[in-house]
Amino acid sequence: MTKYAHTNIVCRNWRNLSQFYIEVFDCQAVPPPRDLAGDWLAQATGLQRPHLTGQHLRLPGFGEHGPTLEIFQYDEMLERPAPPAANRLGLGHLAFEVEQVEETLQALLAHGGHELGQVVKQEIAGVGVITFTYATDPEGNILEIQSWEYF
Repeated sequence: MTKYAHTNIVCRNWRNLSQFYIEVFDCQAVPPPRDLAGDWLAQATGLQRPHLTGQHLRLPGFGEHGPTLEIFQYDEMLERPAPPAANRLGLGHLAFEVEQVEETLQALLAHGGHELGQVVKQEIAGVGVITFTYATDPEGNILEIQSWEYF
């Protein structure tokens, strides 16, 4: 059996970024907070002497055993090479389906996030009407905020 487990976000301040996802997207902290180091972590990550702190956040809508966001802060980190862009290679964005895109966007901005685009409403043939926008969390990770009216 295979099932999706988590998405990891490496950040500058795991406490602040965790609070952002808790307050804006109703994620729930999954104890205990992590404080990890040792040869086992070096072997698994390929890093020399890694030390990280952080926590898992249960994503909304999946129940007690659903996937999580793993928010980690390493003692030593590499900088992101360029500003966030929707067409950059690699992980593009995390998407959250919400009831009201505009309200969620305002909450995101009030908690330190940033707009990337405008709120757009578009019919997708055979599916429904999507209202969505792209924004970033306080650390520059791209988020899609969407709401669907299915046919």
